[in-house]
Amino acid sequence: MKRIILFAVFIFAFTMVNAQLEKPVSWSYLAKKTNKNEATLYLKAKMQNRWHIYSLAVKGIPAKTNFSFSPSKDYTLIGKTMEPKPVSRYDKILKLNLTYFENEVVFTQRIKLNKTSTIVKGKIEFMACNDKQCLPSDEVSFSIPVK
Repeated sequence: MKRIILFAVFIFAFTMVNAQLEKPVSWSYLAKKTNKNEATLYLKAKMQNRWHIYSLAVKGIPAKTNFSFSPSKDYTLIGKTMEPKPVSRYDKILKLNLTYFENEVVFTQRIKLNKTSTIVKGKIEFMACNDKQCLPSDEVSFSIPVK
């Protein structure tokens, strides 16, 4: 009996650790000045094979990708965060069209600079899914130097 309980505890612990280690999306960041008063931020998501993240405009149950920028006197956002054209597929279970990105995607955000250099900080919320599962919504903080 002790062996069965020990085995069950081991399997449960292994499953929990394995689920926490799954990170199918990695993020990288870059800022390029377009002139002395403006810059473009590039926020790139790279997904492992068969994983995807949802677009900024997905409607419905999955968590859309969302960018929040920390307020600063050093810069002002120009417009909304932009994305390329996403993949669009009908989901039979949810009964709606879902828009998402596979492999990699680069989101852009233009900013007006109020100083010659600054650091843009913020958070990205996103949900990663594959054909078998969706991971809980994740949040990643970023810090992008603009020089």
